Amino acid sequence: MASGSEKVDQLMATVTHPHKDAVEYLRTAILAADPEITEQVKWNAPSFCYEGTDRVTFQLKSPEVQLILHRGAKVRDDADTFSFHDDTGLMRWRSADRALVTFADLGDVKAHQEAFIALVQRWVKA
Repeated sequence: MASGSEKVDQLMATVTHPHKDAVEYLRTAILAADPEITEQVKWNAPSFCYEGTDRVTFQLKSPEVQLILHRGAKVRDDADTFSFHDDTGLMRWRSADRALVTFADLGDVKAHQEAFIALVQRWVKA
């Protein structure tokens, strides 16, 4: 896996998520989305960084496949004025600059993969 993290690989070897196949599939797809995206462990889950800032993090506590789209660990000063247009309908906003994307299973991931990867490519640069 290009740009994959050995620490994330080690973590994933211990994960017993009901849709681990979908998580692994998305890991590969996200890393392939942009050569600048790197991976690390954050919140005990795979997290994807752009220019050193965490931007997309799995939420492995959910029985579904969930990813948090965020702009780093802390709320940024410009959170109140931040704007991002989701033309996919996949994002469920949790705050002004944090959203959740949920997939039911690997089939759902594959059905929305193109739209989701395009979303990630835009999100990491927003």
